[in-house]
Amino acid sequence: MHNLQKFYIDGQWVEPQGEQVLDVLNPATDAVVSQIRLGNESDVERAVAAAVKAFPAFSQSSKEERIALLERVVECYNARLEDLAQATTEEMGAPIEFSRNLQVMAGLSHIKVALSLLKKTDFSEQIGTTTVVKEPVGVCAMITPWNWPLNQITCKVAPALAAGCTMVLKPSEVAPRTAHIFAEILHEAGVPAGVFNLVDGDGPTVGAALSAHPQIDMVSFTGSTQAGKQVSIAAAENLKKVSLELGGKSANIILDDADFAKVVRRSVKEMMANTGQSCNARSRMLVPESRLAETIEIAKAAAESVVTGDPSSTATAMGPVVSALQWQRVQALIQTGIDEGAELVAGGTGLPDGLESGCYVKPTVFAGVTPEMTIAREEIFGPVLSIMTYKDEEDAIAIANDSIYGLSGAVFSADLERAKAVAGRIRTGMIHLNGASTDARAPFGGYKQSGVGREWGHYGLEEFLETKAMFGAVPRD
Repeated sequence: MHNLQKFYIDGQWVEPQGEQVLDVLNPATDAVVSQIRLGNESDVERAVAAAVKAFPAFSQSSKEERIALLERVVECYNARLEDLAQATTEEMGAPIEFSRNLQVMAGLSHIKVALSLLKKTDFSEQIGTTTVVKEPVGVCAMITPWNWPLNQITCKVAPALAAGCTMVLKPSEVAPRTAHIFAEILHEAGVPAGVFNLVDGDGPTVGAALSAHPQIDMVSFTGSTQAGKQVSIAAAENLKKVSLELGGKSANIILDDADFAKVVRRSVKEMMANTGQSCNARSRMLVPESRLAETIEIAKAAAESVVTGDPSSTATAMGPVVSALQWQRVQALIQTGIDEGAELVAGGTGLPDGLESGCYVKPTVFAGVTPEMTIAREEIFGPVLSIMTYKDEEDAIAIANDSIYGLSGAVFSADLERAKAVAGRIRTGMIHLNGASTDARAPFGGYKQSGVGREWGHYGLEEFLETKAMFGAVPRD
């Protein structure tokens, strides 16, 4: 068992003030794999004070110094790849190959992108006789989730370091070990004392204290829409900057000219990746009414072929959901789908065959889902796909947009121009055309109740910068 009962504050591992110990469980086995301490307001005060103290010097560090620092972070991260992968699988149940190839490498890509951007970013421009400069926003609070732990930590920390900000991270208490290893990486890389600080704790205590703290200049939060609203309310007291990456209920529109055998199968597999625990999961599949029977047949076979089981096995495609609490929530929503009259095509409630313990969910597919059903509206955050039908393109667009969320989506068509035309009318921050993957250099974020601001690439870097106009800085000719 890993003892993680210290916080990283002001360049060293320190004893917390909070006394409550929390067991971190492996969702595949229900075994205790780590223990952390839950911080309190005193721990937050200490961490914020360290970040405040470190800000004047780090904010004035040269671009070259920060480039050298991020280069060392990349080097030290590369040395811990397997440690990070094992921790991810152990804590949140991602299959080990998924952890190695996607979870951990996503984190590395964000650091490399921040480094590349820093090398080519000019933090000032001239407008007439005015010089406009980009400066670090200040002391940042970062509150991150368990579902893509390294992805969400690095896409905040790396651009913040590139910008010259100092920070306090509260990782998810459900999956904290990856964050502790990352703190060790930053320490090894020589991040100056106080620039990066880590405090474990829960949202209502540590998260709330960070969001409301008068010396925090910005909160960057990833999590549920409901929690994001609470962060916004707390942050409003002193009008600090807020960046929110929240929930989604993304639509996957398959147009009538797509290759259904290929696209439906692929879409089901992608929905089950990370056990459906991705905010941008395309959980609503929209197909023409005339192609429903064919879609059901393909989707059923695809779902039933997903190898669910021990995440430490390289043969496993889908591990457990993250916790017993999450398992219960997903089970309740599957039952709601059945109760509201959706057709259960594959999966359903209970543990998958052959698995008698752990937080495993059957890869589940519903058909006959109508827009007013709970499973068409609520984010389930589990391996549950809803197949819905549309009459024509206009109907498909209307159904896709009928959501409080606007994070992601997809359009499949044999005609790329047709796909682009439909995508242009979907009210979301991201759209995948014909199965294109995400790009760490491009912006990630949503419309409506899916968030505020953008992460990744230069859009993510911009979030950690303030803009200053220095009038008369350039002499007139």
